[in-house]
Amino acid sequence: MIHKSVLLQEVISGLDPKSSDIFVDGTINGGGHSEEIAKIAPGITIVGLDMDEDALARCAIRMEGTKAGVHLVNINFRAIDRALDGLHIHNANKILLDLGLSSNQLEESGRGFSFQKSEPLLMSFKKNPSETDLTAKDILNNWDEENIAQVIWSYGEERRSRAMAKEIVSAREKKSIETTNDVVRILDEAGFKRQGGKIHPATKVFQALRITVNDEIGALKEGLDKGFERLAPEGRMAVISFHSLEDRIIKNKFKELEKSGKAKIITKKPIVPSEAELKENPRSRSAKLRIIQKI
Repeated sequence: MIHKSVLLQEVISGLDPKSSDIFVDGTINGGGHSEEIAKIAPGITIVGLDMDEDALARCAIRMEGTKAGVHLVNINFRAIDRALDGLHIHNANKILLDLGLSSNQLEESGRGFSFQKSEPLLMSFKKNPSETDLTAKDILNNWDEENIAQVIWSYGEERRSRAMAKEIVSAREKKSIETTNDVVRILDEAGFKRQGGKIHPATKVFQALRITVNDEIGALKEGLDKGFERLAPEGRMAVISFHSLEDRIIKNKFKELEKSGKAKIITKKPIVPSEAELKENPRSRSAKLRIIQKI
């Protein structure tokens, strides 16, 4: 499966890459954005970061035909400073943080990102999480009811979070929660209805678990701070988010940077997918792109 890069042309237009640039692709996934940027700016240096070793392997194959200088680093974008230091690069001219989950991770990882098939409840961006790494299984089987409810409410923005947490804790007393199917069954048997008749009750629960397992909010805040710090003067940072919690953090950070006189916001309102993109890639429906330029 080839992952479709969201808001591809809008990112390229907004970042305006040049062959002399150093471009950091914060979550490179399969390399869709980077491949297109390498075509437009053939001499560009690309630093691709990703926690997922499989994503980096796919990206390496995809980037073989380009003329760009490509450095792939198995690291979270929250450590962008360490990644650049390791390559003896001080500043980047362009940075992209794509916060989405790739189609490959959803469909092929086997780590429990999707509830459409039965998989182990890992939900880690790491290909092989260690015994000490947090997993969704740990949260569901070991955290107390109040903390599970808080996770579902805070990161899933699910108003039925307390009732869902109660059912999860009740179910695990009878049998350990091991797979994605177990979670779906618990919610279905408890009678939770689809929101608006469309969204399955597990959707927001899975989102909340994934965000918690990977500390995505902490990573975003750290990545925005460190990324902007390592941005060269006149450099641009683009961020694609997929839910309102992320978008609020990005919007507020950009406003703060502009107010302090350190940056200029390029996108006064977030850029969203066109009707044509939505038809071709329905998963892009919640994407929002914001761009800022360092002064």
